[in-house]
Amino acid sequence: MSTSAHPSSDVIRTGGTVTDRLVEANERYASRFTDPGMDAKPVLKVAVVACMDARLDLHAALGLELGDCHTIRNAGGVVTDDVIRSLTISQRALKTRSVVLIHHTGCGLESLTEDFRHELEMEVGQRPAWAVEAFRDVEQDVRQSMQRVRTSPFLLHTDDVRGFVFDVTTGLLREIDPS
Repeated sequence: MSTSAHPSSDVIRTGGTVTDRLVEANERYASRFTDPGMDAKPVLKVAVVACMDARLDLHAALGLELGDCHTIRNAGGVVTDDVIRSLTISQRALKTRSVVLIHHTGCGLESLTEDFRHELEMEVGQRPAWAVEAFRDVEQDVRQSMQRVRTSPFLLHTDDVRGFVFDVTTGLLREIDPS
């Protein structure tokens, strides 16, 4: 059973690949689209870093509208070099000032280890250059991510960095004390 919510007017016909269906949905979207007249600078001057988990509807959970924030997502919502790159561009070029970090309960990275990289190397003959960034303690990983943001020499604004754990069963955020 699918728990995916699609308005009845946007029902995607069966057949084709998932990508074909997404392109179809985009064609319907574009036929009703009007340019909102926004630029790339988020209205709320905030960047949200979160896990890519499909259960997290960040805009709905945070009461955000189109144009309110920059959203940066990856496996685990961990602060990697690429997240720092995106935050640096967000702050320096597009004027964001606040950073919100969101991990969640039941994250898949809690069940992985760095052995995942070794297994990939054995399978494909090349070790990935990236770290898995697996963790056992979601709260500690939020603290580590906050610390990575706060200590980055590239970021201009590190005084308003807050971290949370989203509960996938209740929809509530729990703030994590950085210390």
